[in-house]
Amino acid sequence: MELDWNILRREEQTMYRLRGLYERYGYRRFKMSKFEEYDLYIRNKDFLVSDRMITFTDARGVLMALKPDVTLSIIKNTREEDAGPRKVYYNETVYRSGKGDEGFQEILQTGLECIGELDLYHIYEVVALAVESLAAISPDYVLDVSHVGLVSGFMEAAGVEEADYPEVMAAVRSKNLAALDGFCRKRGLSGTVQALLERLVTTYGTMDAVLAELAPLCVGGKKTREAWEELSSLCTLLKANGLGDKVYLDFSVEGDMDYYSGLVFRGFLKNLAAGVLSGGQYDRMVEKMGKRCGAMGFAIYLNELERLGPAQPQYDADVLVLYDGATDLAALTARLAQLARQGKRALARRQAGGDLQVKQTLDLRGGEQA
Repeated sequence: MELDWNILRREEQTMYRLRGLYERYGYRRFKMSKFEEYDLYIRNKDFLVSDRMITFTDARGVLMALKPDVTLSIIKNTREEDAGPRKVYYNETVYRSGKGDEGFQEILQTGLECIGELDLYHIYEVVALAVESLAAISPDYVLDVSHVGLVSGFMEAAGVEEADYPEVMAAVRSKNLAALDGFCRKRGLSGTVQALLERLVTTYGTMDAVLAELAPLCVGGKKTREAWEELSSLCTLLKANGLGDKVYLDFSVEGDMDYYSGLVFRGFLKNLAAGVLSGGQYDRMVEKMGKRCGAMGFAIYLNELERLGPAQPQYDADVLVLYDGATDLAALTARLAQLARQGKRALARRQAGGDLQVKQTLDLRGGEQA
């Protein structure tokens, strides 16, 4: 018997569709406990949305936390010596509070991680799956991409001190030219340097168009050149496979430079102000946890899909079966069982009417067995 999609909520439908997508690319299910040792999270708190956690002490006297994150657990349980990248996906609930929130939320996530020696193909695969994941939810999506190497390379070329990166990135993230102008005046930076930094704020467009504009600015430094080349190669692969139309370059997509080392990206759906997908390449996070390999992945916040409203089926039922007091109940129940075996949704009623939408009507009233 096939799964009846119409009985599932939108986020449940999405979860099953994405599970099939990821398994076709060789990703395997990762299942974890609801809690981990608190020390794992507090040592990597800057990687988390919030360092506030729900904690308790277990029977051993060890302080535990309801998991606020899945990626850290996957890294912890990955061995460097495993042959080839480890490719896993997950459907998990995390428990966290947002910045400034007093309460905690249960957040249903699905996502994937690719951990190991990563090459350009693996980077493309993760980004392509992010695009396909968004497309599986809604045709009205965009994926905004940035690159830590390009952003930090621009700031190095502009002579920005590393201690000032957070202030500059705050202006870039909010696309605030006035704040950036204030920073440049405060630091006495030249107009040429300010113009270079303003490119981080104003740059937005399809990858191929923006990369063409930035090409003359990326030839000087090694870091910017390598980042530009990686983005250009990725753009070529996405376009070759029909996935590049809704992928945009946007430097306001932020990844903590202490943890992320390459691409960072965020996915958006029409009518949802908050992003529903976020991810990137977090080699430095893996290195901080004592493992020498690359890592890249993304998470989709399924709770956000509730804001789109329920997934409404076109019909209330496939078949409306009408009966009355003269109908043979044995014949009625047999017909309903037959329809169920055929995978059809059948609804038995004494009369038609109302706003019920059905594909077909069978009339068994008066003893008739139509």
